[in-house]
Amino acid sequence: MHLYLHVPFCARRCSYCDFAIAVRRDTPSAEYADRVLAEWREWRGHPRWAGTREIATVYFGGGTPSRLEPGAIGRIMERIHADLPIAPDAEVTLEANPEDVTRDSSRAWHRAGINRVSLGVQSFDPAVLGWMHRTHTVAQVPEAVTVLRDAGLTNLSLDLIYALPANLERDWAADLAQILALNPPHLSLYGLTVETHTPLGRWVDRGQASPAPDERYAEEFLLAHATLCGAGYRHYEVSNYGLPGREARHNSAYWRRAPYLGLGPSAHSATGDLRWWNLRDWAAWSRAIAAGESAVAGEERLDPSSKRLEDLYLGLRTDAGVPVGSVPSTTLAAWRSAGWAIETEGQLRLTAEGWLRLDSLVAQADGSRD
Repeated sequence: MHLYLHVPFCARRCSYCDFAIAVRRDTPSAEYADRVLAEWREWRGHPRWAGTREIATVYFGGGTPSRLEPGAIGRIMERIHADLPIAPDAEVTLEANPEDVTRDSSRAWHRAGINRVSLGVQSFDPAVLGWMHRTHTVAQVPEAVTVLRDAGLTNLSLDLIYALPANLERDWAADLAQILALNPPHLSLYGLTVETHTPLGRWVDRGQASPAPDERYAEEFLLAHATLCGAGYRHYEVSNYGLPGREARHNSAYWRRAPYLGLGPSAHSATGDLRWWNLRDWAAWSRAIAAGESAVAGEERLDPSSKRLEDLYLGLRTDAGVPVGSVPSTTLAAWRSAGWAIETEGQLRLTAEGWLRLDSLVAQADGSRD
């Protein structure tokens, strides 16, 4: 089993964020721990997880999990481990914001069993951070990295966002240089998307912001690819880079369609062909759990066609690729001719140029098979 815990609390909603969050001045850490452990008790003996011997990875995502009191994280980890062993070599990740990283919190996270931290950096430009509604300063990023490493948390992943509106005049190459100077083992890079129900979505509707054109999105994606691969990182998934042996094991489990259980509001779960997801709102999820009711909002079972499409999409988004026979030969020939794909050892892998077209290529391959 791979275990995901969604912690929805944030000090402020970022301008681009469409995640299930709950903005709180004070984080209800004890209540969250109570509820998520109650949900865990309901699932740990469920027939869907019969035969599960141990937990391979744990991921505290959000939201901002670093806003939880470290004692609550320790309590959750201790209870889960008592009920179902966490593998000795398990990857246990906590998402954190730089401003939440202190010597005391970092040491407490390490004692609780956290051995990997994903740090939300996004940019090293103060004006960009302000536009994003981020609550940390540029100076807090290297400070947080140093503090985490001093506490023994050396397996770090740092996030950046690219393809920002042109009027921000963000220097993408400079941000890449600054993040490389911190020598992180892992990097996640995400292109900005405009979601309807966000501050950014409203700014775009009012003409106060314009999305980056496709050409600049491609330029920045390809610059990151060349820069980071040149620095020794493996571009192993469309949005992720890792030094050798530092790929994200938890996220990789999703792309392999491994079984995972999600706890907390809006968390998703999957085993075999079955998918289900929780109530999105923190208050609604918490009420359901407190009342002893199911927090599941819906579920679906993949039919053979949907499973084939999911396997194709998940495989092509990684550098492992998919078996060559997964794509019709005429389609494959066209991709190779355009420089979007290569074939090695019976596997079809997309190039960086191909990854820029991932969604349309998957749709094309699925449609051509029909």
